Amino acid sequence: MNRTYVSFDWAIKKLLRDKANFDVLEGFLSELLQIDVKIQEILESEANKFTSNDKQDRVDILVRSEKGELILIEVQYDSEVDYFHRMVYGISKLISQYISEGEPYGKLKKAYSINILYFDLGQGKDYMYEYKGEFLGVNEQDVLMPSNLQKNKFGIEKVSDIFPKYYIIKSNNFKKETIDHNFDEWVYFLKTSDIPADFHSKGIAQAREKLKYEKLPDLDKQIYQRHIENKRIEMSVTETAEIEGIEKGMQKTSQKIAKNMKVKGFDNQTITELTGLSTEEINEL
Repeated sequence: MNRTYVSFDWAIKKLLRDKANFDVLEGFLSELLQIDVKIQEILESEANKFTSNDKQDRVDILVRSEKGELILIEVQYDSEVDYFHRMVYGISKLISQYISEGEPYGKLKKAYSINILYFDLGQGKDYMYEYKGEFLGVNEQDVLMPSNLQKNKFGIEKVSDIFPKYYIIKSNNFKKETIDHNFDEWVYFLKTSDIPADFHSKGIAQAREKLKYEKLPDLDKQIYQRHIENKRIEMSVTETAEIEGIEKGMQKTSQKIAKNMKVKGFDNQTITELTGLSTEEINEL
């Protein structure tokens, strides 16, 4: 296997939870959120758990920053029709889990939900989406702002500074030929597992050094190769299922057209020419 860097999901499971590698994740988060993120600790999560089989289609990592912010990063490969709902549930559960019973609501810290997806969620051509959570006036179209007391007490400028913030990165939509912003370099890595020498965004130099495949112990190299092979198999199975589904759909359409043609008195040869169905298939309708 000719590989220079490990994939981001593997890094989450095996490397980025190590305090020595926090600078990689800090760079990624700082470029995305456009704030200076310093990690205090990595909190436990069920999907973080590593197994040698490693066939999960999802991994996540939960970060607490030095400011007390909670940042949940999820990497998802397989399509889920209710993924938007899961995002809401996940961050809501997170917030309720990390506020102590009896504490005032004002103690809640900012929470971020960062979702790196390798499937096409919803309808949209962009590769990055941000949910800002503003309250807009129905009649006046103004943005609801906090009072001066609230600004001073909670250290906020906008009401949305309190509410969770959601990011969706649709990696497959990224066109790797165009790098317009620093964070694009990170998205390039998410899509290709490669870090060109001229990339310079925050944390990317550390990623170039610390996420090298050759630095893995021999056993981890074997497990990583199996991990990549599992992903290839999963992608092949998904692609095959999609193709088979399309073919079945086309077959049903052809059969429906053939039935209508038979009712209208078309001969079998004409039906075969127009639908591609054999004479035997037409007779069985």
